Amino acid sequence: MNRIARRFSAPLVLAAAVAGCSKTPVTPVAVAPPNASNTTTDELLPSSNTTTDETLAAPVDTAQTKAETDKPAPAAADSQEQPKPAATEIAAAPAKPSISDSKPSGKSGDWNQWGGSTVRNNTPAGENIPDDWEIGDFDKKTGDWQPGTGKNIKWVAKLGSQTYGNPVIANGKVYVGTNNGAGWLKRYPADTDLGCLLCFNEADGKFLWQHSSEKLPTGRVHDWPLQGICCSPYVESDRLWFVTSRGEVLCLDPEGFHDGENDGPFKEEKSQEKDEADVIWSFNMMKELGVSQHNMCSCSVTALGDTLFVCTSNGVDESHVNLPAPGAPSFITLDKNSGKVIWTDKSPGMNILHGQWSSPCVAELGGVPQVIFAGGDAWLYSFHATEHENGAPKLLWKFDANPKESKYILGGRGTRNEIIATPVAYEGLIYLAVGQDPEHGEGEGHLWCIDPTKRGDISAELAFNVSDTSKPIPHKRLQAVVKEEGDVARPNPNSGVVWHYGSYDLNGDGKAEDFEETMHRTIGTVTIKKDDQGNHLLFLADFSGLFHCVDAKTGKPHWTYDMLACSWGSALVVDGKVYIGDEDGDVAIFRLSPEKSAAEPLNEISMGNSVLSSAVVANNVLFIANRTHLFAIEEK
Repeated sequence: MNRIARRFSAPLVLAAAVAGCSKTPVTPVAVAPPNASNTTTDELLPSSNTTTDETLAAPVDTAQTKAETDKPAPAAADSQEQPKPAATEIAAAPAKPSISDSKPSGKSGDWNQWGGSTVRNNTPAGENIPDDWEIGDFDKKTGDWQPGTGKNIKWVAKLGSQTYGNPVIANGKVYVGTNNGAGWLKRYPADTDLGCLLCFNEADGKFLWQHSSEKLPTGRVHDWPLQGICCSPYVESDRLWFVTSRGEVLCLDPEGFHDGENDGPFKEEKSQEKDEADVIWSFNMMKELGVSQHNMCSCSVTALGDTLFVCTSNGVDESHVNLPAPGAPSFITLDKNSGKVIWTDKSPGMNILHGQWSSPCVAELGGVPQVIFAGGDAWLYSFHATEHENGAPKLLWKFDANPKESKYILGGRGTRNEIIATPVAYEGLIYLAVGQDPEHGEGEGHLWCIDPTKRGDISAELAFNVSDTSKPIPHKRLQAVVKEEGDVARPNPNSGVVWHYGSYDLNGDGKAEDFEETMHRTIGTVTIKKDDQGNHLLFLADFSGLFHCVDAKTGKPHWTYDMLACSWGSALVVDGKVYIGDEDGDVAIFRLSPEKSAAEPLNEISMGNSVLSSAVVANNVLFIANRTHLFAIEEK
């Protein structure tokens, strides 16, 4: 299909599903330097002894050198009081680790979590990574790949019928989240709907084991059909952690039952065959914390020392209006060895817009270890990663990722967006883009660069009411500033905004309103890499199909490329090249360069089916998952 035909095919299907959604023009926003003021305007500040280091410290980036439960889902919460686990389940405070403690174990070329490290930047080491391949032939009845066909294909493994999870590679094994469409286990035929975490041998793609998450009896409000496991696991040494679609945080033995042992303390596995997962411990966020996830749970967890960081996915009910559990936590930490709660936080509370499916980022920023969560209220929250008191974290700063006058309207018809992307830390700064559930369609977006050494409310703007302009008004769920009620937005003197990209006059005609000059909604995470000429280049694909190359230091876009198909994933930068997949199933490959000529791809390769996740590299092998298969691609 040619590029013009593609622009008017698949996107129209999406548009028909969200008829009535209109795009609001974007006003150009000038790039601004960080505000030198550190004035506090937030009432919910950390204690006065919080360390504030104005010197930006680069984080350590190791990548660089949707059956039944025991009980039904909880009833709607009738108060905002946060559910508390039993006192005996509160873990003792772990020792304070350094960021360097979170380096991947195993081979140096492994990619043990989403983004490769806690800073979440998809820039692995690698050489001789192919920019040309052919996927080969498949048996039409079984879906099996025909060995020996294709070009530069090391192996191919069958996945389910829907795959969103990004692959993780550690200690000779490859892990990917999907559904049960492949039917790897005899006790679960392919027509049994499950959330599956699959494990394959890294060398030859041989299936090793599967963890199976049976569907919740409450149905699609909590566990949407056929979506599978949408997140990535975190692997460290002889343990693996991930979040199931059912709202469980699990710790597994990466060997499964191939080692002939049931490690425990969890001993309730329904099967101990070699192709089954061995669970070490399980923590049910619905049962223990009263969480009510919307559609599914999804969070790619990370860890610092013995502390596991998790976003709970707490959200709205089927009406998309009511919040069943506003007092349940949005962010939690667990002892990764025992699964016991360390602390919980419910900051988004009644202001949750939809769901919460982002993943946390951990970095040392301004000399302070910070964990950064994206809330369902579309605010970023930073907490001290190693200090907490009485089961509560220490809030360092928070940031509203939308203009104050933006408004959230059901079905994606508004301008206030959610945060589904993962925050990224790069050279002492935080980068984040906003968007909405892909079912909500296209719309305006925002890309932010934030100074994390500020404290308090570091949003670009503050909301006031004309009746009293001496004090900011509390945040409103759907629209922070309602002009008809006398609300006004004013610049925040304590803003942490380094730069903001909403639109930019790329063609020099004095306007910034063309499709190619606009940042659209995205669920993708930024990827940033310094090229050989010293340019810090940020890459991001949006849901309108535009791929952006932006100066990470200034926010000025260098070039954009229209992929003519929406993109769900994030870019991979490796070996001087940039890889990005789209819903049409194409992977576009670009030179790592700010030059406008780099906007023309080196190659565009069909993967035979939609690519809804992100490509990764481990040990000089490129891994790409389409909806139904995982490809290991290697130069031959």
